[in-house]
Amino acid sequence: MRYKLLGKSGLRVSELALGTMTFGEEWGWGASKSVSQQIFDAYANSGGNFIDTANRYTEGTAEKFIGEFIASDREHFVVTTKYTLFTRRDDPNAAGNQRKNMMQSLHASLKRLNTEYVDLYWVHAWDFITPVDEIMRALDDMVRAGKVLYIGVSDAPAWAIARANTLAELRGWSSFIGLQIPYSLVQRDGERELLPMAHALGIGVAAFSVLGNGVLSGKFNRGTASEKDRGTLWSSANDRKLAIAAEVIKVADEIGSTPSQVAFNWVRQQPGVVIPIIGARTLAQAQDNLKCVAFALSDAQMKRLDDVSKIELGFPHDFLASDEIKDLVFGGTYDQIDHHHS
Repeated sequence: MRYKLLGKSGLRVSELALGTMTFGEEWGWGASKSVSQQIFDAYANSGGNFIDTANRYTEGTAEKFIGEFIASDREHFVVTTKYTLFTRRDDPNAAGNQRKNMMQSLHASLKRLNTEYVDLYWVHAWDFITPVDEIMRALDDMVRAGKVLYIGVSDAPAWAIARANTLAELRGWSSFIGLQIPYSLVQRDGERELLPMAHALGIGVAAFSVLGNGVLSGKFNRGTASEKDRGTLWSSANDRKLAIAAEVIKVADEIGSTPSQVAFNWVRQQPGVVIPIIGARTLAQAQDNLKCVAFALSDAQMKRLDDVSKIELGFPHDFLASDEIKDLVFGGTYDQIDHHHS
């Protein structure tokens, strides 16, 4: 396992993160405590230090498990959690991005995690109601109080993140160093706005749903999906996604790996800091995914996967990238300019 600096920070995080949405059985499909411990140990023993959880994962059980698993070596791990989602129904201040929910959510998470601070605190989802200066000032207060070391954001539009970080930098507050988005060979829409924004502003990216709800594991193409998976996930496995998965399987067969490892490496090898989040329900799944760091896809293999999964970026990207518009913008000099800012 190698390590990367997350965004504009000196924080060293492993090149794979461990997702813990599967830690706990409250939602009917997660892992027991003993299996969760095995998954955690396998990840930690491979050199992983970047733990992703949230206050609502398995109704708080995931945080409790993590608190126990890290207790013997708390300082080694980069522990992250999230706030925003409701913790009590019919209470308008027990949900959202506002300061009140942030503080009460953080205090509850610290108690469940049995720690005095979290390394990275994520805004879980943008609520479009709370003023951005309230969010960023409140997060900065949490940092100054020593309860949070760094901040990040998940499930938010690029314009909101860019505005938030610009405001924070202008006022000397803590800014987002991390962004969480779904990103995979079957879901590349983050390439339209979110990934270019993250690269331009120096924000590290943690990618979830890397296997596209299991489609890229190859189980639908090979007919090995369980009846439950077929019933709950088949709507996401349309013809285009199955064609992408088929190419993933071909690459995996050629190099003697598994389709899941290929899918993880395609994300892991993207430009900039892009860190796949492993989410496993069994020890075998975790061990298989962790083996992706033992090899890299070739440029030719990356191109094959890029080509089969390519999406249209739409306006203004495709418009501005056209030869006609580039000629109008640059007066025929585009190819003479070294793009050192790219």
